[in-house]
Amino acid sequence: MNVKEVIARVERIESLPTIPPILKKILSIIEDPNVSLNKITEFVSTDPTLTARILKMVNSPVYGFPGRISSISHAMVILGLNAVKGLLLGVSVFEIMQKNMIGLWEHSLSTAIFARIIAIKKELQSPEEISIAGLLHDIGKVIFIIAFKDEYLKLLESARIKKQYIYEVERDYFGITHAEIGGIIAQKWHFPSKLIEPIMYHHRPQVSEKFKLETAIVHLSNTLAIARGIGYSGEIFVPSVHVYTWELLNFRDEEIVEIFKEAEEPLYATGENFLSDE
Repeated sequence: MNVKEVIARVERIESLPTIPPILKKILSIIEDPNVSLNKITEFVSTDPTLTARILKMVNSPVYGFPGRISSISHAMVILGLNAVKGLLLGVSVFEIMQKNMIGLWEHSLSTAIFARIIAIKKELQSPEEISIAGLLHDIGKVIFIIAFKDEYLKLLESARIKKQYIYEVERDYFGITHAEIGGIIAQKWHFPSKLIEPIMYHHRPQVSEKFKLETAIVHLSNTLAIARGIGYSGEIFVPSVHVYTWELLNFRDEEIVEIFKEAEEPLYATGENFLSDE
């Protein structure tokens, strides 16, 4: 398949007939480079389901504000515009993940949890944003499912049968990976580089340019989430951590064990029905 054709199709994602109406509205908002927190707050507040999901996410162990945020406006102020846009996108694709790739949402949440814990350990100023990058790191898989559903689901099965990494099979078929597609679409939606690079390079942290530490954190978090076995990323085995990431983060073995221990409670709290309307 021609790479240019693939990119052109995913960049026209808002016009695809398979996209849910609420996601279409959300994309039109987050794509606006001049969108304000007030505008997003007004939009979310008109949708009870979206409001409930945003508040549930913000008050969950994923973000470390359990039970403390009771309004959308409060959530917006605490998280900031970039994290809010990412969170809005994350909860809006929840049903697509649940319906088309069972377990991807739980894997994404797990990655977000690990990313926040590691970001705090590395004393980054905005661990919530790195957590959002973890939540969205596989957004390219969702984009592929929306734009090329039948082909992509067959491709996932092919990766399982051939015992290959998903990104390898994607590159063979599409000429581009879910990570790269995620990065391209994040650029289209005017996300900051701090989110774009971890999404685009979470399988190749060594090529990150401006946000090497953040990208390395998401790379490691993705691997730890797969190793922990919560959810389903589509991979049939745990990928290795790039040596660049080990050198940059410089964790000792006992620190990795501690990260797993710290993640247990929030991972347990984000069960299979997390964000469901039941």
